[in-house]
Amino acid sequence: MAYPNIGKRHQWFIGLVLLGGFLFPLAGHAASIDPFLGEYHGASIEHAEEELQARDLDVKITKSERGFTVDWSTVIHKSDGREKTVSLSIEFYATDRPDIYGSAMRSGLFGKRIPNDPLKGEPFFWARIVDQTLTIHALYITDDGGYEMQVYDRTLDDDGNMDLLFKRFRNGEPIRDITGKLDRQEKKYP
Repeated sequence: MAYPNIGKRHQWFIGLVLLGGFLFPLAGHAASIDPFLGEYHGASIEHAEEELQARDLDVKITKSERGFTVDWSTVIHKSDGREKTVSLSIEFYATDRPDIYGSAMRSGLFGKRIPNDPLKGEPFFWARIVDQTLTIHALYITDDGGYEMQVYDRTLDDDGNMDLLFKRFRNGEPIRDITGKLDRQEKKYP
């Protein structure tokens, strides 16, 4: 038996779905970087093998021509009194996938900023924003063909300060986690 109204119902349903896409265009798109813009300072605690180590953290997030830049610096305080500083600056840009930002860490042959090549031992970074969390992933291909993944979740609290959750994995196994709290810093000049 034929159902004569099936085609019309199907067209009506598709029209409703398309109309919903126009009325609610933000659903499924990445949140704005704007709430994250600014400078943050704080401390973290590393939880590794029952030993706690303090770290000083600084993060600066600014808009760039193609997207946004995240600069961060970590000072690791060693038990023997030495300090180790690690700094990184990464520009992220919008991709064709609305929830994902690519990274541009080096200049290519013609001067355009391009991502690192993980097959050359360089870390490959990407980012996403979901609700109040900016997540940055870093993928490293190890010399033996395995991989290491680092995940930085930076979540804004109700006061605009930042909670950090850092996780490091090697071949899927967790090897380190660090939590931290960073306070938003006042602008020093207009």
